[in-house]
Amino acid sequence: MRLLILSFYYPPDLSAGSFRCEALVNALKENMPEGLQVDIVTTRPNRYQSLIIDAPDYEEQGSFTICRIPMPSHQSGMADQSRAFLSYARGVLSAIKGRKYDAVYGTSSRLMTAVLAAKAARNSGAPLYLDIRDLFVDTMGDVLGTSPLRFLLPAFGMLERQTFAQAARINIVSQGFAGDLRQAAPNAELRAFTNGIDTAFLDQDYSKPTDKDGPVILYAGNIGEGQGLHRVIPEAASLVAGKARFHIVGDGGKLDDLRSAIEPVQDSVTLKPPVPRSEMVDLYRNADMLLIHLNDHAAFHKVLPSKLFEYAATGKPILAGVAGISAEFLRSEVPGSFVFDPCDAKAMARAIEEARALPQPVDRCAFLAKYKRSNIMTEMAQDLVDFVEEASSAQKTLQHRGKIPQ
Repeated sequence: MRLLILSFYYPPDLSAGSFRCEALVNALKENMPEGLQVDIVTTRPNRYQSLIIDAPDYEEQGSFTICRIPMPSHQSGMADQSRAFLSYARGVLSAIKGRKYDAVYGTSSRLMTAVLAAKAARNSGAPLYLDIRDLFVDTMGDVLGTSPLRFLLPAFGMLERQTFAQAARINIVSQGFAGDLRQAAPNAELRAFTNGIDTAFLDQDYSKPTDKDGPVILYAGNIGEGQGLHRVIPEAASLVAGKARFHIVGDGGKLDDLRSAIEPVQDSVTLKPPVPRSEMVDLYRNADMLLIHLNDHAAFHKVLPSKLFEYAATGKPILAGVAGISAEFLRSEVPGSFVFDPCDAKAMARAIEEARALPQPVDRCAFLAKYKRSNIMTEMAQDLVDFVEEASSAQKTLQHRGKIPQ
């Protein structure tokens, strides 16, 4: 049996998709059926130009191979990202040329990775399993606003529906996607294996050293239009000046906008480049509160950011400028969360005052047990193995009947 896994990002690169794919692969290794070969085709680390990470182009790890496609230098603009994806697509199609797979798995937040997985599945005559982490067209419809690029959305919408319709099985990380997927892919089997807490963030001492200044509000992650930090941090920092400080760690397409907007309050906001994941525990330890924020777009009401699972493991107060599914999830599942409307700086300032009064650490034992990523990925890996085995069995049956060439 042979399985192809496509993920644009993969360790040691930094991204939610990278961490999720690694957890799935680790779970597959723990429950590997005899005779299964897994080929992973991804990119050379390229998430942030401000964080250079090296990795080999090719690795063999037992029954697993990892092929990393070199990427051109790029920033976070759409034109650059399009060129980078075209390089990935060409590399993938070259790497798998002439190979036959029993099943193809693609994990995708950007639509085109799913489209590429669908293409690979068609080339192999194999069934497709998609892991959908975002609804690309839905999100871009909000993010693009009045941009001339909006005229491309109908074409992308058709491509998205065709891709989803081809999939035999689709996993969604947020129940907010369920309605869209059932409409686009009525015949696909739906799964809901969410994101979770990685082992690296469990059983850690997150107590803040007493010799550190505070209170410090940490945001660690992407700084783009989707996060909308440039719309809320400057005013919020002004409102809490002298009472709290923001540490923003990351990079992205709106970093320059944020840097310009915080000039009047730069004593209250520190910007730092992204750091390797191995340093994240220290960042969390030295913070008093953790901030997650999504821009005020209707599409983001359906998403459930992976970062909040990581934040929850620290036992520290979470300031969450989110709405919809994320807001409901935090209120019902994560004690010590202070939810406010996206881009509402005054509401953020009030949440900060409330969080300062919260005794720490917050008891989240029930949440940690329920959302341990290794447990979730063990279930997902078994589901994927079942999918491959069913596909392989069906292929052999057709070959036996002479319906397809051996």
